[in-house]
Amino acid sequence: MTYILYGDTGSGSGPVEMALAEIGAAVELRPVPLASDAQLEAEYRQLNPMGRIPTLILPDGTVVTESLAILLTLVDRHPEAGLLPPSGDPARSVALRWMALVAGEFYPHVTRFDYPERFSADPAHAGAIRARAMEMGRDIWRLIERECAPDPFVLGARFSVADIYLAALSRWMKGAEWIPAECPRVEAMARAVASRPRIAPVWSRHVPG
Repeated sequence: MTYILYGDTGSGSGPVEMALAEIGAAVELRPVPLASDAQLEAEYRQLNPMGRIPTLILPDGTVVTESLAILLTLVDRHPEAGLLPPSGDPARSVALRWMALVAGEFYPHVTRFDYPERFSADPAHAGAIRARAMEMGRDIWRLIERECAPDPFVLGARFSVADIYLAALSRWMKGAEWIPAECPRVEAMARAVASRPRIAPVWSRHVPG
């Protein structure tokens, strides 16, 4: 049973690949280089019409896009891995809350930061768009530091897929440069995720330094 994962290093395919590694599932990696805008090519858009990565092909051929949806699909397909508490456990709702926050609120700021020219017809606005995206993105991590307070994980001592997702995204938008000082709990969570034996080699490929 092999999954097929389309992605690129340092992208949204990183946390998916980390989750697959933690599960111990076989995966075939297919590169979609963002540097050459390969995600926008017609052939790839037939698979993912949004022209984004990651895309995961399940062993039965089902196509799943959007990193949050992919991670939750893997949770459901591999309950033996225990990547989320069971349905009905309040802790599951806590984990989902923070995953939804970074997917719905932080991710859009990353897009604005990386591609500011898409958000105004005036090229002169790009610098201001990027700066504002950075400011608003950092506010999300400050909120997580204050309200989520990982210790060391989102659910305290219990590791979950929420930690994979948050840890990977905490490195984006120059997070490695400022999160250690401003968000020490988030930084400790990221380090705890990065040190897990199955995740460590995947982390080292996706996260510089």
